[in-house]
Amino acid sequence: MTDTVRYGLIGAGMMGQEHLRNLALVPGAQVVALVEPDPGMRAAALALVPGAVAEPDLAALLARTDLDALVIASPNHCHVNQLTRIAETRALPVLVEKPLYTRGADAPRVAALADRFPAPLWVAMEYRYMPPIAALIAEADAATGGIRMLTIREHRYPFLPKVGAWNRFTANSGGTWVEKCCHFFDLMRLILKDDPVRVMASGGQAVNHKDEVVNGRTPDIWDHAYVIVDFAQGARAMLELCMFAEGSRYQEEISAMGPLGKIECRVPGPGRFWPAHLGPAPVPTVTLSPRNPPGPRVLEVPVDPRLLDAGDHNGSTFYQHERFARAARGQRPVEVTLTDGWWAVAMGLAAQRSAAERRAVVLAAEGLVPG
Repeated sequence: MTDTVRYGLIGAGMMGQEHLRNLALVPGAQVVALVEPDPGMRAAALALVPGAVAEPDLAALLARTDLDALVIASPNHCHVNQLTRIAETRALPVLVEKPLYTRGADAPRVAALADRFPAPLWVAMEYRYMPPIAALIAEADAATGGIRMLTIREHRYPFLPKVGAWNRFTANSGGTWVEKCCHFFDLMRLILKDDPVRVMASGGQAVNHKDEVVNGRTPDIWDHAYVIVDFAQGARAMLELCMFAEGSRYQEEISAMGPLGKIECRVPGPGRFWPAHLGPAPVPTVTLSPRNPPGPRVLEVPVDPRLLDAGDHNGSTFYQHERFARAARGQRPVEVTLTDGWWAVAMGLAAQRSAAERRAVVLAAEGLVPG
């Protein structure tokens, strides 16, 4: 493969267009074709990449001979079918948006993909690459002396409107803890370097979308939760999600604690949602709080304004694409594997089952451990 990586995009809605804006900043990246059934989204995407061609469907895209890699940013419930079609037709390197799958019934198909997909397959977990979160991950073991407790809090805005309101229904998205929270379950495993064994959760739909009607149906997507996860080596993690807290100064806050101290990071939400009358948006921070000698130290972790303008994920989509392009060229291994994507969904499904049935879920006992 040459230094240029020629991309085909599958799904050019809100997230697909964020991928386009970030690929425009990656040296050697060139988007040559895309598939998007919605006329408005297709036109908006082509305006971002005027040299690209809109293909009518996935078959036509895969028939092109000028592609080196694919990005899947279609609605969640399409991912497994599209990956299967790619594997059967032409297994190019793929960056597939989270979640990897949406139903427990899809797990065997994901396992089959692992056995028959010879090209790099990277699951898009953008939160790993947010600069303040990446800084926390890099320093966590030294700052804590070995993490025993991990807390992730996201206080944010409700789900945004999507084409056909597909994200309003669990049947399409996989549910909030699969759709949204797979990011945080992935971070738990990454930060703790361990796998979960038990999940306990409580949550539901308290505020958002209850007065909406889509094709005669009321959305069933949840908007708040607490999730506690026990890990194999004894650490515990907790997620607190609230999707009716867009007035918060910071959107994500992560704290890791151990025998030597605590490290935490704070990440603001998308700049386009920050109230202009309040002045500049907050700068992300990392705080180190040793136990001895005590005394917190706050470090600012600014993000390149060009990257903030290119999307809603604090610059992480660019850094992810930078690494994926190198993997597509064969220059580095895949960092977010099929197994990582599988675990993130399995934890989300376990959390939803725990909350719905009001009990703890042991993952291995209920067939939720990737095999």
